[in-house]
Amino acid sequence: MNLSLLSPTWQLALSGLFGLIIGSFLNVVILHLPRRMHAEFSDACAELEGREPTEPVPPQRWFGLDYLIHPGSYCPDCGHAISPWGNIPLLGWLLLRGRCSQCGVRISLHYSVIEGLTALVTMGVVMQFSIHWHTLAIAILAWGLIVLAVIDIDKQLLPDQITLPLLWLGLLVNLSGRFVPLEDAVIGAVAGYLSLWFVFQLFHLLTGKEGMGYGDFKLLALFGAWLGWQMLPQIILLSSVIGTFIGIVLIALHRHERGTPIPFGPHLILGGLVALFWGERINQNYLHLTGLG
Repeated sequence: MNLSLLSPTWQLALSGLFGLIIGSFLNVVILHLPRRMHAEFSDACAELEGREPTEPVPPQRWFGLDYLIHPGSYCPDCGHAISPWGNIPLLGWLLLRGRCSQCGVRISLHYSVIEGLTALVTMGVVMQFSIHWHTLAIAILAWGLIVLAVIDIDKQLLPDQITLPLLWLGLLVNLSGRFVPLEDAVIGAVAGYLSLWFVFQLFHLLTGKEGMGYGDFKLLALFGAWLGWQMLPQIILLSSVIGTFIGIVLIALHRHERGTPIPFGPHLILGGLVALFWGERINQNYLHLTGLG
């Protein structure tokens, strides 16, 4: 079936439905990947110390992705397995009235929020880039960024298992020069990593503190691989403005205490997504306003 022959309305409807399904899968990744990483880290530490692991990591199957299948969805309070109809994106939460059918404890709304957000982002990708082979790659990037943002907010962690494959995917997409020539993408990946690495080292030298994590370096390298080195200043500026605004709002609402670390990854991701969707338009408008264009 050639989806490009469908009307824009049908394209958006199908992409939204597909996004809901993907969003349900992303919830599984967000929930289980950090747990798997913690178990593997604890297992490695126990092996180095010559003791038995406190939480042995199950043998890996399906290329190490079995944690995405097992265990199935269950109530975190009583352990009751969620029925298949309860796992239907958005609709399942409504059918269960937001509560476990076994113990009645409230099911967090954030699962449905992620499903809805994934659907909206998928529709946005289709609207912006139309139906093409590279549209799926861009959608995979957007889905991965959702996972990274949520995990970083919750755990202050940007897993290499997500970041690095997306970086390589960006280089592959630019083999054909989809966004930038390949050489600009390679330079962008290197420059993205080193620019934040130098900021990190300078901040550490001046204050003795670590201002960000190495995952942030790789995340900016990811955007450099997709959008080229030319877009990095815009991404850094956008993420800084977004981060400052969100930080002020959280402090003003007493949702965040001064001095408490705020993960920078979500701000980089928002800045990168703005650059992905509207970066060229922003640059053109800036050049026009300054008379340089």
